[in-house]
This record gives sequence, structure tokens and C-alpha cells, in this order.
Amino acid sequence: MDQESKESTDRSSLVSDDGKNSKSVLCQRCGSKVLCPGTAVLAEKELFLPSMRKKSGLSSTEASVDGDTLSAHWFVDDMYTFENVGFTKDVGRIKYLICADCEIGPIGWHCLDDKKSFYIALDRVNHA
Repeated sequence: MDQESKESTDRSSLVSDDGKNSKSVLCQRCGSKVLCPGTAVLAEKELFLPSMRKKSGLSSTEASVDGDTLSAHWFVDDMYTFENVGFTKDVGRIKYLICADCEIGPIGWHCLDDKKSFYIALDRVNHA
């Protein structure tokens, strides 16, 4: 089985018939709940997220930042949908989403130009 079909098989177990998350979304590091089942929609959007680290290392303005361009995200349109999420200081027009308990991240992305768009990268969280 190639990588792409493996990923779509894995994803199908995470998405309910109405396109929402069928499982809780949890922090990979501490297991804190980020989203409850049925609260986010799967969205395909290419976003660059810096490599995972503690909050203090995320707001640096270094010219070259290591990271990944990720395309599969849980999308919510209201920050109060989250069970447990923190935000970094502004990095340009972006705020990165982090675990509010252990402050690891970024697990997601929010552009200040769009008050109703919050993305959590599937590759940066666990599901249970």
C-alpha cells in the first residue's frame, strides 16, 4: 500500500459521515484535549508550520525557520470551540496555536485577517 492510500485510510477513520472529527483531538505530548468529537471539519489547505517546540521558541523572528508545509487540518470557525488551546504572540499576521497545558506547538494556525478561521494540523495531534 502506498503512502497516499495509507493516509486516506487513516483519515477515513477520523472523519464522520458529515465530514467532522469522529474522535477527540489530543496534544501529542501531554494528551490534553484540544477538540471534542464532532466540533471540527476536515479541511485541505496548505499551511506552513514551524517545527514543534516550546512556546518561547516560536515567536522568534529568525529569517530561516525549520518547519513543514501541511495540508490536512481540522478547521473551526470559533476559538471558543477549542477545549484547550493557546496562542503565540503575533508573527506577522499569524498567530500559531499551541497546547495550553504544556505549551508545545505549533499545532495549528490562525491568520489575524480572518477572525473565523482556526486550523489544527492532523499531523501535529493525536486522536482517541
